Amino acid sequence: MASLPSPLLPRALSSGPISFLPSRRSTKCVSHQSASFSARAFAWDDILQASHPQYSDVDDDSSDLAGFVEKIRLCNRGSEMRSDFLPFVVEDQIVGYVHHGLADHLGRFDDVFAFDRDGFNGSRFGGRVSLHPLLETPEDRTEAVARVVKCLGPELIPGIRNELYPVKSSFGGSIIFSLERAAAPYFGIKAYGVHMNGYVEKDGQEYLWIGKRSQVKPTYPGMLDHLVAGGLPHDLACGENLIKECEEEAGIPRIISCGAIPVGAVSYMDIDGCSYKRDVLFCYDLKLPEGFTPNNQDGEVESFKLIPVAQVANIIRRTKFFKPNCALVITDFLFRHGYIKPEYTGYLDLLQSLKSGDCS
Repeated sequence: MASLPSPLLPRALSSGPISFLPSRRSTKCVSHQSASFSARAFAWDDILQASHPQYSDVDDDSSDLAGFVEKIRLCNRGSEMRSDFLPFVVEDQIVGYVHHGLADHLGRFDDVFAFDRDGFNGSRFGGRVSLHPLLETPEDRTEAVARVVKCLGPELIPGIRNELYPVKSSFGGSIIFSLERAAAPYFGIKAYGVHMNGYVEKDGQEYLWIGKRSQVKPTYPGMLDHLVAGGLPHDLACGENLIKECEEEAGIPRIISCGAIPVGAVSYMDIDGCSYKRDVLFCYDLKLPEGFTPNNQDGEVESFKLIPVAQVANIIRRTKFFKPNCALVITDFLFRHGYIKPEYTGYLDLLQSLKSGDCS
C-alpha cells in the first residue's frame, strides 16, 4: 500500500456515541490544536490516491463508520474541561462561557466586566461573568468589549479579522451586542455559518467539487473544504450571505447560487485551551451545471477538483485531509444522498452526533 503522511491516517475508533466525561478544573489555557492539526503538506495526487478503493491492501469495508466517527470527535474535543469555564451572562441569558484563565485578565477591566462573587462553584470569580450594569445598550456593550479585545492583544486573542459576530442566546434571539469574530470562541459565543456542498450529476454518478485552502490561510492552511463556506456576520441573512460567499469563494453567479437548497444544520462543541467553540453550521446543497468550473475570487482557495462522491467519502474515512468541520457537512450530505445506509453498524449514533453541540 502506498503511504501518506502518517499524521493524516485515521486511528481505529469505536462507533459508539460521543461521551461527556467527569471534569476537572484548570486555571491555565492549554491548547491542543497545533498537535491535532499540524501535518505535512499534501498534494492532489496524495488525495486522489487515498480516495481509490484499491488504496488499502486490507479489507476496507465502506460500511465501516469508524473513520467518520473520528472526524466527529475531532470537532467535539475537551468536553471534560467544561467546568474550567464560567457562564457569560447578559440580560439574564447565558450567551457564552469564559475560561478561568481569561477571566484573570478580564478582571482588570472592572468598568466593562463584573463577576458574581456569590457564585455556586467555589471560584474566586464567583459563579458567572457579566457586563457592567451601566452598559445598557447593544452599541455601548459592543464598543466597550471591543476596547477590551484590543487591549488583550494577539497573545490572548489571535487572528483579529475586524469582522463582527452577533451575540445572542439562540439563533432567533435578539442581538445583545456584537463581538469581533476572532474573539467569539474565547468568550464561548455561539457562532453560526453557512456551508454548501456543490455537486454535479453526470453519467448517472454524483461528483462533489472540493477546494484546497490557500497555504497562507491563518487557519487550516492547505487543507480540504467543500465548495463554499462562511461565517454569518451580524448584518446578513443566511441566504444572502451564501450568495456572497458563492461569488467570492467559487465565482458562482447569483443566477446559479440562488438555486442552493437549505437542507438542515450540524453543530459541535470544541474546547481547546481558553477557546470554547459552539458552532452551528447551516447546510446547503447546490446542483451545478456539468460544464461549470469554480474560480476563486478572494485568494483563499488554492485550487478545486471534481471528485466522485464515493471517493470523497473514502478521503474523509481514511485521512485527515479535510478541515474538521467541513468533514461534518459532507458526512451530512452522505447521509442525505444515501451513501451511508441504515444497515451500517452505528448509523443512528453517527447521525445523532452530527448535532453534538447546542443546535439552537
